[in-house]
Amino acid sequence: MKCENCTKKECSKKQKNDDTQSTSVDALSSNDGSEEKNEFDTLANAKILLSDCLACDSCMTLEEGARVFQQNQKEFFRILNLNKKCDTSKHKVLAVSICPQSLPYFAAKFNLSVNEAAKRLCGFLKSLGVHYVFDTTIAADFSILESQREFVQRYQRRNQEEHALPMFASACPGWIRYAERVLTNLVTSHICTAKSPQQIMGSLVKGYFARQQNLSPDKIFHVVVAPCYDKKLEALREDFYTALYNSPEVDCVLTSGEIVQIMEQKNVSMKDVTEVAVDSLFDDLKEGDVVRHDGKRSDGYLEHIFKHAAKELFGMDVKEITYKALKNKDFQEVTLEKDGETVLRFAAAYGFRNIQNMVLKLKKGKFLYHFVEVLACPGGCLNGKGQAQTVDGKPDRALLAQMEEVYTAIPVRLPETNLHVQKMYQDWLEGMDSKKVQDTLHTTYSAVNQSTSSLDIKW
Repeated sequence: MKCENCTKKECSKKQKNDDTQSTSVDALSSNDGSEEKNEFDTLANAKILLSDCLACDSCMTLEEGARVFQQNQKEFFRILNLNKKCDTSKHKVLAVSICPQSLPYFAAKFNLSVNEAAKRLCGFLKSLGVHYVFDTTIAADFSILESQREFVQRYQRRNQEEHALPMFASACPGWIRYAERVLTNLVTSHICTAKSPQQIMGSLVKGYFARQQNLSPDKIFHVVVAPCYDKKLEALREDFYTALYNSPEVDCVLTSGEIVQIMEQKNVSMKDVTEVAVDSLFDDLKEGDVVRHDGKRSDGYLEHIFKHAAKELFGMDVKEITYKALKNKDFQEVTLEKDGETVLRFAAAYGFRNIQNMVLKLKKGKFLYHFVEVLACPGGCLNGKGQAQTVDGKPDRALLAQMEEVYTAIPVRLPETNLHVQKMYQDWLEGMDSKKVQDTLHTTYSAVNQSTSSLDIKW
């Protein structure tokens, strides 16, 4: 576990020149600036703290550190200002994709419905000069569907392949980075190869949408609004980069808190912003009401994969899932029984205490689970360190409770029922079993050689 005395330690890879690495938004006019401290002051300074970011100083390189600090409001406004200049050859189409777990934060913070929050956030971003605002739920549809199929395949191969099971979820970049940089191939070989929703959204925007708009991918500047810092590191992965166009799938990640800070610097309240319908990737269509996936605090990989596996492998139609809390509320299990035998055993492991216990059991050969939804943040994605934090960097529990209430009330849509997704599988991805699906929606995870010190990390 992380030592309490270390939780406020600044990442040692941070460059010393605060003037060049500060994320103060120089592009804003002086009238918009605010010298007052606010609840996101630490975000404004872009200091990566061990309590905020799971990629601690033992596994972030100097180059990565420099590139992470470029993912801030200043870079966002640099592109906006570039678009205001006369040289149209340098203009970028600015697209922003919003994670579903960020919307409840804006809704709870500004006392809005989640649909109002989505439309007003869209209105605010477009008032700054953003061209398109997307919802990443469709990318999560793809990620869940691919994860479901992979689990069934792994289960069917479990007696032939040593590392087929258990399968670990791959959507959380903090967990992935920890697994690759600190753990061994014993663990990484069990990670699902489906890309996270963020990076699938990158493929959709820089691939599908770019083609629809007859744009080169490098002419699009793609920003993702996310609840946690680790998404910034995920965007830097080499496997999420198109060398042909010299273009990453995601150019910049801003946390929900950084968006609020921009509002504060612009002296804008969400309640004063005009509502604008969120864009879709399809022609001139607009998104309807906000929907989510099963799962109280995340994209619901456990619930969707569990129900799908029960149907595909055992012919059982599971309507409701019963969670059993074990040592703490962030480690829960779900089982499926048939003819008196437990045929599926899934778990949700949130936070590093539970992740460490899980890995220890795996190494000792005492692991009973077929699938684990692993999330680095205690409480799940809603509790990402880029939102719902108090001034001293601790979770704002009252706001988080409101966010959970808002998120739970959002209607659930099964990925299988999204007709756009089904059509894209056929028209864009050349069928569900095509090589293009593998190239576009999947990646690989493996252990990264680290110095001895990185193996001594104590969380």
